[in-house]
Amino acid sequence: MYAYIEERVLSVAEYIVEHEATVRSAASKFGISKSTVHHDMQVRLKSIDADLADKVRAILDKNKSERHIRGGMATYIKYKGKKSPSASTGNAAIAKKRGPIIL
Repeated sequence: MYAYIEERVLSVAEYIVEHEATVRSAASKFGISKSTVHHDMQVRLKSIDADLADKVRAILDKNKSERHIRGGMATYIKYKGKKSPSASTGNAAIAKKRGPIIL
């Protein structure tokens, strides 16, 4: 294995352990793809440092078990302050959009 690949694998693994980072955040931090991070952590790291590989595996398993919660919270935060106009002000908002009713 090339030396630069070993350095990258160890750097990414240390980052994941120190920050309890997700694969996505590690990939964006180092400017590599998520697939590369997965391959580095699953295959290459085992042959370089087995103890570090076990630590990384535990963190990635924890992140995987929590991802449905993270997705739900992200959606909650995204839509938190946004309400439909008819729900927040009742029928008055609808009437303003349509204009006055002429009989």
